[in-house]
Amino acid sequence: MRELTPAGRRILDAASTLFYDQGIHAVGVDAVARAAGVTKKTLYDCFGSKDVLVACYLQARDERWREWLTSYVDQHAGREPNGDRDLDRKAGVERVLLTFDALEQWARRENVRGCAFVNALAELPENADHPGRAVILEQKRWLLGYLTDLVKAAGIRRPGTVAAGLLVLHEGASVSFGTGVPTRAVAQARRLAALSLTGDD
Repeated sequence: MRELTPAGRRILDAASTLFYDQGIHAVGVDAVARAAGVTKKTLYDCFGSKDVLVACYLQARDERWREWLTSYVDQHAGREPNGDRDLDRKAGVERVLLTFDALEQWARRENVRGCAFVNALAELPENADHPGRAVILEQKRWLLGYLTDLVKAAGIRRPGTVAAGLLVLHEGASVSFGTGVPTRAVAQARRLAALSLTGDD
């Protein structure tokens, strides 16, 4: 994330709240500047365009999510691997399932309207030129890679395939959380994940 001036930070904070709560198309730069207490010229001086501001909003949110997820898993995981295959596998599965616990907590605090990246993707142009699209796709690739690493560490076969399924569960739970249908979507996704992980032998 680029270094920001105090005004740039206020602009990004205001944009992050407005874009997520009201939508990217619905919020113009005038509204962002007003909420940040700056002029529109200052906004353009800091970010150059609304497209760049959108990309910075998504990047900042991605950085917060990655830090939250990895820290949550590391802090709540139990024992470290010690060479006992069965115990190591159990510990590895626990770490995978902790990603759903982290998602649940994140959703309650930060994702009440569903996944910000999916919401944004629906609003951005389909061409690949918008800088926000690259941020969104990289966010999903990173999560897939992180899940793949956790599945590999658990000693589960076909880690790429299993991780792809876990990503689908994560994404579906995040979107469903925003609608409330079904209720307790993340918990249900976690149960399905546990079945897929413990059923592999």
